[in-house]
Amino acid sequence: MLLVLTGVTAISVALLAYVNELTKEPIAQANAKTLSDAVSAVVPGFDNDPIAEKKMQEVNGVEYAVYPATKEGQYIGAAVEATSMGFGGELKVLVGFDAEGKIIDYSLLGHAETPGLGSKAADWFKKGNKGDITGLNPGESPLVVSKDGGKVDAITASTITSRAFLNAVNIAYAAYAGQNTADGATGATQKNVEQPADTATIEVADTLSVK
Repeated sequence: MLLVLTGVTAISVALLAYVNELTKEPIAQANAKTLSDAVSAVVPGFDNDPIAEKKMQEVNGVEYAVYPATKEGQYIGAAVEATSMGFGGELKVLVGFDAEGKIIDYSLLGHAETPGLGSKAADWFKKGNKGDITGLNPGESPLVVSKDGGKVDAITASTITSRAFLNAVNIAYAAYAGQNTADGATGATQKNVEQPADTATIEVADTLSVK
């Protein structure tokens, strides 16, 4: 019995390793295409290769990827990856900024938020929607939900997700501004970004109120 179990375990491990090796490259290619498409969406019009020219910028002790975009040699903006902790886990966004630091668009790359509530962040803050942040410059005024005294409408019943999303956008701007200040590309101002306080009880209350 012991020999049989050992043999089955060995075969299972070998098969898993084999399948992992087979799928590693396709998964990597799919992830690369997803990122490439997202960069093109949030900073349209470039003729360089932002991903190949990726730079890392530190904000509050964490490094974030900055993808600079140029057209005919002129800097037109950048796409910046940033993360923040939401209600269900890490929330990852890619934010596009123009050369003046204004938000062009964004893409929600990953999240673990509640389906139907927190997951609305994928569209809630886009142009024309209730929480529209396009055209805003976090360097002039950090993005904050209206419940906390800001000007951005939070996702209904998903206050923590909204705070986390906006915090990620503010972090993205800090990375954008820091990189540009170092390169001399723009006069954008880098600001330290405060992490949101733990307000999980608020999110739970919001969720329950919907039910």
